[in-house]
Amino acid sequence: MARQIVLIHGAWMTPLCWDSFQEFYEQRGYSVLAPPWPYDDRPIDELRRSPDPRLARLGIAQIVDHYDAIVRALPEPPILIGHSFGALTVQILLDRGLGACGVAIDSAPPKGVGGANFEAARALLPVLITPFGWRRTLRMSFKHFAYGWVHPLPPDEQRKAWETYVVPSPGRPFFQNVLSFATGITKVNFANSERAPLLLTAGSVDRSIPPGMNRNNFEKYQGSGAVTEFREFPGRSHWVIKQPGWEEVAGYAIEWVERQIGKA
Repeated sequence: MARQIVLIHGAWMTPLCWDSFQEFYEQRGYSVLAPPWPYDDRPIDELRRSPDPRLARLGIAQIVDHYDAIVRALPEPPILIGHSFGALTVQILLDRGLGACGVAIDSAPPKGVGGANFEAARALLPVLITPFGWRRTLRMSFKHFAYGWVHPLPPDEQRKAWETYVVPSPGRPFFQNVLSFATGITKVNFANSERAPLLLTAGSVDRSIPPGMNRNNFEKYQGSGAVTEFREFPGRSHWVIKQPGWEEVAGYAIEWVERQIGKA
């Protein structure tokens, strides 16, 4: 069985958002990598103060290719676990034939996946109305974070999470995702019967990626012949990987993986 896990974070984050998952899996005997996005391999205070100018031009294809190279360099196919845009990256990498198994947590949608609602549109609006946002590095306000990510938490915990984890992010991936109907950047072959097993999970109160979108994502894979399952976690927001109760999500994910590919 694969004993290597690669954790892939999403927008507005660095690998620090995985610290609880990483320790959890290492205690179970796994070797865990949590590589940052390109141009984000610096301390958080530096990223906040002076993000790399190249970040403004970073798109989904470059992010996926970055992780593609990391995965291919490993001695054996790893378990891939991603969150948000990182979960979309997991789906694309699995479609490329990479990874022994994949878990997509609150995944940004591949091309052709519907299910957006008013809350998701409101959560994304601050990005989309930013002038020239597709070629800028953007900052997420506390108000935006509180609404779209951590609304179930008490206000003081919301503020602490924003101050501890949130960093500037390129606007381009958001615009590419919204306009995916016109490009193949986020395309996944849902009928690919050769890909590794995939678990899609959703949070029932996620405002950024509503559970209906993840459910629609799961339904696109039906009939492929490849193992695909879906699990919705009640009361979880988009902050599911750090929200109190994250242990249930981390535990369910790895136990599901072990059922698919066995234990060492």
